[in-house]
Amino acid sequence: MQFTWADWAVVAAYFIASAAVGLAFGRRAGKSSAEFFTAGRSLPWWLAGTSMVATTFAADTPLAVTGLVAAHGLSGNWVWRNLVAGNMLTVFFYARLWRRAGVQTDAELAELRYAGKPAAALRVFRALYLAIPVNLIILGWVNLVMVKVLEATLGVRPVEAMVLLLVVTVLYSAVSGLWGVVTTDLLQFVVARVGCIVLAVVAVDAVGGVDAMLARLPERWGSTDAALSLWPGDAWMPATAFLTFLAVQWWATWYPGSEPGGGGYVAQRIFASKTERDGQLATLWFTLAHYAVRPWPWILTALAAGLLYPELSDPGVGYAKAFELLPSGLKGLMLAAFAAAYMSTISSQLNWGASYLAGDLYVRFARTPRTNHQVVRASRVTTVLLFVASAGSTWLLAKLGSVDRAWQLLLALGAGTGPVYLLRWYWWRINAWSELSAMAVSLLSFAALTGLGSFDPSDSLGSAYLMLANTAITTVAWVSVTLLTKPESQATLTAFVTRVQPGGPGWRSTRRCSA
Repeated sequence: MQFTWADWAVVAAYFIASAAVGLAFGRRAGKSSAEFFTAGRSLPWWLAGTSMVATTFAADTPLAVTGLVAAHGLSGNWVWRNLVAGNMLTVFFYARLWRRAGVQTDAELAELRYAGKPAAALRVFRALYLAIPVNLIILGWVNLVMVKVLEATLGVRPVEAMVLLLVVTVLYSAVSGLWGVVTTDLLQFVVARVGCIVLAVVAVDAVGGVDAMLARLPERWGSTDAALSLWPGDAWMPATAFLTFLAVQWWATWYPGSEPGGGGYVAQRIFASKTERDGQLATLWFTLAHYAVRPWPWILTALAAGLLYPELSDPGVGYAKAFELLPSGLKGLMLAAFAAAYMSTISSQLNWGASYLAGDLYVRFARTPRTNHQVVRASRVTTVLLFVASAGSTWLLAKLGSVDRAWQLLLALGAGTGPVYLLRWYWWRINAWSELSAMAVSLLSFAALTGLGSFDPSDSLGSAYLMLANTAITTVAWVSVTLLTKPESQATLTAFVTRVQPGGPGWRSTRRCSA
């Protein structure tokens, strides 16, 4: 694929703008860890929400959508769209609770909701788990997909392809903290969206226009209905599996970016919002954009690419190959769009991971008080260290050739834990042992069920049965542990209710005792 000086000029302008915008907030982010990780809790809803959207738009996202559409038509998107109900639950029930909590990370909630050594152990475990294995797997996967895009478009070696992207990203992430991340997210979201819309128009035009594309869909999918049906057929997702994903997965399974009750970088943006209302509106805007607005340019390009490049062994790469359809200048715009998608995700993951290491470990367990300068310096150092570690995780995942097993492990720790994360806000009886047992049993149950060959997680029906079984086993375990262990003290429960003000009958006895 040939790039002209005009293309490179567009790419260079994007990099200069991203670095300048991000670094402009370096002094403000250096004031304290609250500025570095939660932007001083002063983000308006539209900026916080757009940052959420940009973070979930990684370089792999349009390629993944293209692969799903190529294999199953529009209905293939139910693999990720089934999580929309969980996000809406966060909008109307949990966003305001997170904002009232006033914590800096979701792991910190452990010592607000619970007390004693179990709460401290839970906080440490979640901080380490989310900052290192979860974060590094995500960073490694995003790096690998960006390498695939750059190899398909530029024909360069992976090391050469990644150096500039990583250096610029880690530079503004380490210097500017969340302020740099969210402001560059806004720029990157606009660039990425414009690029994807332009590519969709050009790709559909290359097929002959919308009418010609609709007429040709049977060539690839057998029929127009098979390509455009919104509902999956029994051939790839039996009704039992579909109903399970639609009715159970969104509340039962922990998944980065779609945690039951909110969490992760979504919760971080809620913490950083100016008010409760801003936190709710940010999550609402994210949900609408993520599930309803953003995917359509990708889907149109995926349909066109399926007709233009039917011979590809990896259909997802068809999205990147469609770059060759663009005229001079627009190729550079699309390359900048993919760089923007990549950088917005990487910068958020670096800042998010560093918030656990610096806030939940360095500050929480330091034996001597730390000044704001020391905390910010530690935050910047951990950001850089995570960046270095991500290079190692990228190399390891590349050697493995697939991240399927790694992702299954992540989902294992999350399957069946959703009810705990939902109910801890509304039921006084849940304690730290509830969460710890849910995570431990979920992992052990997954290992046993898959190790014995009871279910095949790579098959949609097997995955559905595995989810149901794991959720049932995990739920029985954590509910039993909850009822067999001591509840939190009345003082701890009262302090939580006073600060967060959760509603519902689950706190009736606590409110009665504190009256």
